[in-house]
Amino acid sequence: MKKFAALITAALLAASLPVLAKDEKKPAADAKAAPAATAQVDLNSATREELMKLDGIGEARADAIIKGRPYKGKDELVAKKILPKAVYDKIKDKIIAKQK
Repeated sequence: MKKFAALITAALLAASLPVLAKDEKKPAADAKAAPAATAQVDLNSATREELMKLDGIGEARADAIIKGRPYKGKDELVAKKILPKAVYDKIKDKIIAKQK
């Protein structure tokens, strides 16, 4: 009888393991979605609309960014006086200047 009780206990434990493992996978899926939301905008290839999605960038600034291309580094936005430092500081982590 003790062997039968041990067998039932082992079967119940084995049946509950997939339920516990399934719950652990949910945070990993959320972690994968986060990097997609933080994709950087390339100053050298972004469209006007993509640039305008950045904080502090309207039509005029987006047009100025496009006109000032190509950029060797994102800090050129301030050096070329295309953006004020305050606006640049808001978006500097969201932009990149890729080289071809």
